[in-house]
Amino acid sequence: MSDQSNSNGKPVLLTMKGLRIEGRADETWNEIVHGIDLTLHKGEVLGLIGESGAGKSTVGLAAMGFTRDGCRISGGEIVFDGIDLMQASESTKRNLRGKRIAYVAQSAAASFNPAHKLMDQYCEAPVQHGVMGRSEAESDAVDLYRRMQLPDPDNIGFRYPHQVSGGQLQRAMTAMAMACRPDLIIFDEPTTALDVTTQIEVLAAIRNIVEQFDTAAIYITHDLAVVAQMADRIKVLLKGDEVEESDTRSMLADPKEDYTKSLWAVRSHARPEQAPVSEGKTPVVSVQAITAGYGSVDVLKNVNFDIHERRTVAVVGESGSGKSTTARVITGLLPPRQGQILFDGKALPPDYRKRSREQLRQAQMIYQMADTALNPKLRIRELIGRPAQMYLGLQGKQLDERIRELLNLIELEPNDYIDRLPSELSGGQKQRIGIARALAAEPKFIICDEVTSALDQLVAEGILKLLDKLQSEFDLAYMFITHDLATVKAIADEVVVMKEGRVVEQGPKSEMFQPPHDPYTELLLSSVPEMDPDWLSDLLKARAAG
Repeated sequence: MSDQSNSNGKPVLLTMKGLRIEGRADETWNEIVHGIDLTLHKGEVLGLIGESGAGKSTVGLAAMGFTRDGCRISGGEIVFDGIDLMQASESTKRNLRGKRIAYVAQSAAASFNPAHKLMDQYCEAPVQHGVMGRSEAESDAVDLYRRMQLPDPDNIGFRYPHQVSGGQLQRAMTAMAMACRPDLIIFDEPTTALDVTTQIEVLAAIRNIVEQFDTAAIYITHDLAVVAQMADRIKVLLKGDEVEESDTRSMLADPKEDYTKSLWAVRSHARPEQAPVSEGKTPVVSVQAITAGYGSVDVLKNVNFDIHERRTVAVVGESGSGKSTTARVITGLLPPRQGQILFDGKALPPDYRKRSREQLRQAQMIYQMADTALNPKLRIRELIGRPAQMYLGLQGKQLDERIRELLNLIELEPNDYIDRLPSELSGGQKQRIGIARALAAEPKFIICDEVTSALDQLVAEGILKLLDKLQSEFDLAYMFITHDLATVKAIADEVVVMKEGRVVEQGPKSEMFQPPHDPYTELLLSSVPEMDPDWLSDLLKARAAG
């Protein structure tokens, strides 16, 4: 190991010098990371931030000597604890991965094997690497589940991934990454898809476990308020180049570069206050006394709200509150036990299979996880073109022109993207394709299910502005499912707060952000991270004090 150390006397664990990585498109290799330098000390947390396509995840994975399909390391050096990963054999790198270097993915739901219980997946790495036997690994799992504050730690490991919530699954993945007590963990947007209250639990658990085991970490995120709570230092990336690097407090207080200052200044978009809806005006969508569930369990209990033309209703609440289940009922994927959905004043058939093609066209959906929502075998031309072909009958030149028009709308150059596969796009680009696919049907109503949660803040702001513009141009109505209250402030006209399948509070945005609040709404508002490195510590202390 290098004898270099930081101000706390801790030795260097990882260095990258002049790191260059290329990506392949149409059989041509293009450089996407341009000579990045990085130094990480034992027990230190480095935050990597930047917009979509900056190279954050690519650099993070390179710390394991790994690249995704279609990428290759083309230059520079990567040294982990004295081991040159550029020269190391595949067997050497495999022995490091999972044992001394671990990775926590953005989407735990997509990363766990759905066919195996959590405990089996936890035990795999320590048993295969010879760190401990099966029984010892099971005992260790229970200990770490308890440290991660998972419910019923003695038994939760014997559930399948689909039997736990998103926040619980993310904590289980962090525990799994710790199974071999690695020296380094790469956290790749680990709280992006979580509601604010669950995010607090996961952030606190990650921070505690990193501190307890003196583990170094690279924390990749586009959420500046989150990185402020987690990182000792922050490195800003833009299109594969380093912009600047500094300790967290200095970076927050006095960013040097214009690009970094622009990151700090995002979320300036705020939807202007709309005039009240005319009395007696028929809503586009009316959710009336809906009770619905799975099996014998009611997930929604007497849910009521309306969505009018040119209006955005934000539906907020923590994981399991019923937001996405409400969307499933509206779209006909889950027929309700009681109640009905009206569209332009007329009752919709509860089952989508009994709805007309025109009824299906008028209500579209943009999904949270573009990775799983886009068919990986279809090119962008087909993904966007199929709804226009199916619902509007477009063919040939008309269809091609419409696809290009939609790509321009979502700010992707048609000639560059029309024939790509989803695997050749960044996460933010994939989500924009999802938006274009919904727009292709020319609907009257769109359900936006966490559509900006996977996007960096600059891109998210652009998407919100685009959705606003489209709404004004085409008189669209939006149901905006989100856990991000900054997004609610930016785009909503009205807010519906859900908890445990019920609407606990609803009203105009201006009223919802002013006290007094329902206690649950107050909990949500107080859980929104702030750009203050002490915010999480202060919040946890205040809640512990009662």
